[in-house]
This record gives sequence, structure tokens and C-alpha cells, in this order.
Amino acid sequence: MLSVELHTHSALSHDGRDSVELLLEQASGIGLDALAITDHDEISASQRAAELAPEYGLVGITGMEVTSTAGHVLALGIDEAVPAGLSFAETLDRIREHNGLAVVPHPFQESRHGVLEHISKDELAEADAIEVYNSRLLTGRSNRQAERFARRRGLPMTAGSDAHIAEMVGQAVTKVDADERSVEAILDAIRAGRTTVEGERTPWRISFRQAAGGAKRRVQSRIGSFLG
Repeated sequence: MLSVELHTHSALSHDGRDSVELLLEQASGIGLDALAITDHDEISASQRAAELAPEYGLVGITGMEVTSTAGHVLALGIDEAVPAGLSFAETLDRIREHNGLAVVPHPFQESRHGVLEHISKDELAEADAIEVYNSRLLTGRSNRQAERFARRRGLPMTAGSDAHIAEMVGQAVTKVDADERSVEAILDAIRAGRTTVEGERTPWRISFRQAAGGAKRRVQSRIGSFLG
């Protein structure tokens, strides 16, 4: 079984803080096998991480967190960026056109761009997999809802730390029964549902730091855009 982190953010995300190298160092240091950096509507940092990953003894999975009109969708293993602003169904289609796997993160958390505020459960079931454990939880209720939904519909299940700082990488991992240690084998195993999930809640102090840091960077970005 491989230990895979499928949901992280670098400084390229508007709410991320750390470099690709720091994320890779953390993943390697805690013994993960593979890492996907999934920045918001950006892919360049993830592509760089995938190139550098072998130097850290890791499999690098390209990815991004795409903002559809319904909410967020993780695009894993894609060969080019998927544009934001498409419908949920169109987003799934584009991800697959780019040889990717479409995973819906925190679908029941409407406050965090979970898609179920805007689509039906039948539409959600069209995804390739459901993130059933996200470490940035408040009560755990939305994670339990996601897991029950995935089990009822027979959908593959994943976990993700949703780390916005390096020290939280690996807080939640997907254990993947892959045939070999490669991107293709990992994604094929997830599609086939050969996964289990493990995770722990992101500590409140870390969640607060992540949120505060993200808000500060967004304000700085807006000021810079205005002055520019």
C-alpha cells in the first residue's frame, strides 16, 4: 500500500504559504510515497513539484483545485490546466479530456465551496472519487456525510490534508493499493476503489494561522493590483 497525499497548496495559491520544495521536504520526511500539489486554478507549481519529486524519493502527481460554477473539484494527473468557471459537468469532462481523475473535495461543506449547494447528489455521483476525509474540519459531520454518500453510491474514496502550510502535509492520506509506484498505477487504483483513508484534524491553531495568512495575502494582492 502506498501513502499518498492528494490535496495540498503551495504559495502559488492565494491562500497558500510555502514553496514547492518545503512541501516536498515535508512529504519525504514523514515517509509519504506520493504528493499532489493542487493549487487553486493554477498548475505551474504542481508541474514543478512533479518534476522535482524523484529527487525527494516521491512520486509527483500533477493537479489543481478547479473552481467550477458549483464549487471546487480536484483534477489529478492532468497534462494541462483546466479553466475555472465551467459548470460541474463540463469541469469533469475537461479533467478527463486531459487524462485526469476528477475528485470532489469536501462536497458537503458549503462554506468552503462544496458543490452540493449547487448540484444534486446524482450529479455528484458522476465524479471519479469523493474526498471523504478532509483534515480542515470543524465537527467532522461533513466528512461523515461524504463517506456515507460514497459508500451508498459505491464511489472510490480519498483523503486529503488540504494543507496550506508545509507542516500540515500528510495530516490526511489516502492508502492506495497500486500495482506499482507510479502516477498511472496510483490513479488507476483510485479509480478502481482500492483505497482506504487515514487522517487527523488540523489543530485549531494551525487552521487559524492558515486562514489569517490567506486573508492577509489576499488583501496584499488586492492592494498590489489597485496600485499597479
